[in-house]
Amino acid sequence: MKKIGVIGLRNSWSSEKLADAVKQETGFRMLIDMDAVSCDLSEGKVTYAGLDLSTLDGIIIKKIGPEYTPNLLDRLEILRYLSDRGLKTYSNPLSIIRLLDRLSCTVSLGLGGIPMPPTVITGETDKAEEVVDRFGAAVLKPLYSTKARGMIVIRKGEATREGIEKFKNAGNPMMYIQKLVDIPGKDLGIAFLGGEYIATYSRSKHKDSWNTTTDNGGKYLPYDPPQETIDLAYKAQALFDLDFTCVDIVETRDGPLVFEVSAFGGFRGLMSANGIDAASLYAKYVMGKLKNG
Repeated sequence: MKKIGVIGLRNSWSSEKLADAVKQETGFRMLIDMDAVSCDLSEGKVTYAGLDLSTLDGIIIKKIGPEYTPNLLDRLEILRYLSDRGLKTYSNPLSIIRLLDRLSCTVSLGLGGIPMPPTVITGETDKAEEVVDRFGAAVLKPLYSTKARGMIVIRKGEATREGIEKFKNAGNPMMYIQKLVDIPGKDLGIAFLGGEYIATYSRSKHKDSWNTTTDNGGKYLPYDPPQETIDLAYKAQALFDLDFTCVDIVETRDGPLVFEVSAFGGFRGLMSANGIDAASLYAKYVMGKLKNG
């Protein structure tokens, strides 16, 4: 019997579902909350509930905290310690570290030649105001966030400087400013497992929201994108060597643009829109990897 732990959150739908799927494959269930993990470098041990995690056959990282913050980097370093000492880890913690910070993800996408909405990063209020004026309308995004949390839209001439200063003073000294893209009613989550395309779901936005997140009334729907869009998503995710991920894309009049690559992927979107049990697929994938060495 293989013993595979799941790094996740208790009572989180996706974490619990993945732990259940692993148990279905192995007969063993362990959902590991990083709040209760300890790393003793002098003994070379990482423990949870009294168990030396290096004695597991592998771990799958689903969630490492309730929300994106720089503190999650410390948890990933503990998992990197385990991984570098030989524990099979899906996805590799170093790959996830490159995605946790929005700027790190964006820089990697830019270096990889991936088309994105025009983006400027600055700590200068005057420069930020100039950028918003040039873009006409911009989304200011925290470097650590998901589901549009903490993001604000600022439009040229609408108390631009006041809005920028408020955003900066809210804990965003380095401002990530992206041109507001005219989303044609939806954007896309394009899912990959082991670098292989699974399916695409769309998030259709609520009429009163500028974004498509389900937190703001967006709905998951199935979608069959053109090959051009799938090929772009494949190229974007290939930069990060992830075992499971979703690429967020918007299809514009000038072609598809990538918003970001997800560190953990979207189980719920695949289930709601496509009827695909990503947790089960992921568990089977990991079992196959472990069997093949």
